[in-house]
Amino acid sequence: MSATPHRNRSRILAAVAGLTTVGALVAAMPAGASESGHGHGRTVDVQLLSFNDLHGNLEPPAGSAGRVTHTDEDGTTRTIDAGGVEYLATHLRQAREDHRYSVTAAAGDMVGASPLLSGLFHDEPTVEALNKLKLDVSSVGNHEFDEGAQELARLQNGGCHPTEGCYEKGKKFKGADFPYLAANVTKEKSGKPLLDPYFIWKKNGVRIGFIGVTLEGTPNIVSAEGVKGLKFGDEVETINKYTKVLERKGVKSIVALIHEGGAPASASYNYNCDSPGPGDGISGPIVDIAKKVSPQVDALVTGHTHQAYACSIPDPSGKPRTVTSAASFGKLYTDTTLTYDRRTNDVVRTAVASANHVVTRDVAKAPDMTKLIQRWNTLAAPIASRPVGYISADIENPADVPEKPVGNLIADAQLEGLAPADKGGAQLAVMNPGGVRAGLVHKAAGGEGDGVVTYGEAFTVQPFTNMMNVVDLTGAQLVTMLQQQVSGANQAAPKILQVSRGFTYTLDMTKSGTDRIVTSSVKLNGEALDPAKTYRVAMNEFLAGGGDGFAVLKEHKNKLVGASDLDVLTAYLAAHSTAASPLAPPATGRITVVK
Repeated sequence: MSATPHRNRSRILAAVAGLTTVGALVAAMPAGASESGHGHGRTVDVQLLSFNDLHGNLEPPAGSAGRVTHTDEDGTTRTIDAGGVEYLATHLRQAREDHRYSVTAAAGDMVGASPLLSGLFHDEPTVEALNKLKLDVSSVGNHEFDEGAQELARLQNGGCHPTEGCYEKGKKFKGADFPYLAANVTKEKSGKPLLDPYFIWKKNGVRIGFIGVTLEGTPNIVSAEGVKGLKFGDEVETINKYTKVLERKGVKSIVALIHEGGAPASASYNYNCDSPGPGDGISGPIVDIAKKVSPQVDALVTGHTHQAYACSIPDPSGKPRTVTSAASFGKLYTDTTLTYDRRTNDVVRTAVASANHVVTRDVAKAPDMTKLIQRWNTLAAPIASRPVGYISADIENPADVPEKPVGNLIADAQLEGLAPADKGGAQLAVMNPGGVRAGLVHKAAGGEGDGVVTYGEAFTVQPFTNMMNVVDLTGAQLVTMLQQQVSGANQAAPKILQVSRGFTYTLDMTKSGTDRIVTSSVKLNGEALDPAKTYRVAMNEFLAGGGDGFAVLKEHKNKLVGASDLDVLTAYLAAHSTAASPLAPPATGRITVVK
């Protein structure tokens, strides 16, 4: 299992940059180089530990969200239970043993869309945990902006919540010990960076610069209020700009922390994405970014797509460069060796080695993390453990499936909650897939009993507390909405809306762009959609603001604001389930997919 930190330097070096023997690699290194990593001689090995997209998952993620796929040598696959900061802390601490030079970095979305244990307290518990993990630096991700720039500043600098105050008597939240980097996020009025653009890690004369950026498209996937007054710049232009700034400061070893990612051809965390050639097994936005970022940058730590990879994508000069991502939710961490040349102050790129490791749950729990979780769970328990419904089986949230059972449940709940005339008179509901954060698991997570849905579990499914809107849209606008799922900003990576019962259509994936929506198939309660007719549509405020590339939804009229998405979901569960008559998973078939 790859959870054990790699201590055999020769084995690692032999695997990189197309050099098949340790001797070949050593021959490629400058004279006088040191393999020891203990700071003697011309070179020293700096261990870079990294992870991304933790999303406040302090406790082990449940169900499929807490498993990774491993491919064995014979080609068979198996899943491994992974994640939980009690285990992550142990793995990271073990990995650092015998490493004189070790730095830990993250690539954004440490907070936001968090389970109730962290989300209920505006992610203060997660920042505390990251401090205990000895995180040195992190880029911001899009979710760091969920509650706006002022709340992000509070997470960085500390202080009690402006409306809810301090959660524990006599304790004031002290903020992050590590710097959040936001090089490509500037204030619209002044043009100045919102947060620090870079950070220089130093130890015994070794200096490594970190530049942090989030994806340029952050405003498209965060509520308008969250990014109000901010401008998000191009990732490549920003990194290249600050690379020159660092070079002028004499910092030649540079790592970019980028909250944008790619999609490897396999879901296995140990998939070789450099087969048949460097970077051939990965696609997505990070590939184009990596090929354009200055060759002076020695490695790219990435995120956002929740995928696992450790690839070598050629830089603009054609030289392979390490690009990594450690999936999500603390299930993996990446261990990268940067060989630092003291004479040039630069990283020997031929000696960069990287691999992902599973945060297995077969190691001892870190006692300080257990204590932290217990402390916050005690505060959350009266709310988190309250039953809100009952289910007869798992209601799943499968990846890469257009129509998700839990998505159908949410859309049905929104339709029912907002259908009454005094609640908006909704005739259908649509839900963005990125807002569905988890499924509902039948097996008890604690002492509540199998099939019981607690408030904490419902919160994990719908953690954003978006307010519901009911708006007027014409039939023609609804068709455009469906087309925008698979065209424009969403053409490369479709975002398929979850729809309420009675709303049906065909998605033809053999075609491209807007042609993927068979317009004649779009029906509401069995009747063809009338392009000229006005319909009342329920959706969350994020979608109503045109989020996720659905620009047509901003054209709505006659908006009525309703309850929060979470309140609507819990009300539906309460109305449709009892211990004696639990709710069954909703049937699929609303979206007919042609492949």
